[in-house]
Amino acid sequence: MSYTSPHWSRSVLLTIDTQNDFTLPEAVAEVPGTFAVLPKMEQILAVYRALNLPILHVVRLYQADGSNVDLCRRQAVEQGLRVVVPDTEGAELASSIRSPDYCGLDSERLLQGEFQVIDEREWIMYKPRWGAFYNTSLEQLLRERGIDTILFTGCNFPNCPRTSMYEASERDFRVVMVADAMSQVYEQGIKEMRNIGVYVCSLDEAVMEVEQAVGR
Repeated sequence: MSYTSPHWSRSVLLTIDTQNDFTLPEAVAEVPGTFAVLPKMEQILAVYRALNLPILHVVRLYQADGSNVDLCRRQAVEQGLRVVVPDTEGAELASSIRSPDYCGLDSERLLQGEFQVIDEREWIMYKPRWGAFYNTSLEQLLRERGIDTILFTGCNFPNCPRTSMYEASERDFRVVMVADAMSQVYEQGIKEMRNIGVYVCSLDEAVMEVEQAVGR
């Protein structure tokens, strides 16, 4: 018996911080490589939508006064840096990963800790720090829906995706890292993820496994 092998049919697909200010070329806080992985993210999102499997977009929102910003970035925001500010285009999801039903972020509700519903199987969630489980109701959402496997894609592996994968592992979720659908991935990081039981795979492998599991 494997305690870490993915249960693809009981999985959720997470996109992490794939917002305009972090993603678009020459954006204020562009994370190099994020724009380049968008086509991979689009492909796996299309598969999850076609199979009616759950999707969760995890985002950051920085108040203009810096009041909810990480300490390492707070001074820059207080001094005028405007990045993923609520109700700005920079905070919005990159256009190519949006669902047809997407109508923009409801920043007020997200900042209050609510899940924004796009449709019955797709949501948006705000996280106040690096990890998606920190001071959020993510674990409760997943447990209530019988989800035990999390596929991670998105922006900037060394920070938010890696922290979130450690948090998921701590909570005994089965964790999948779609390495070529995530920016800033490096070989030592992949080794470290595998050492804690993360299933590291390519987009093509993830698509094949989930389609086989769900019986497309």
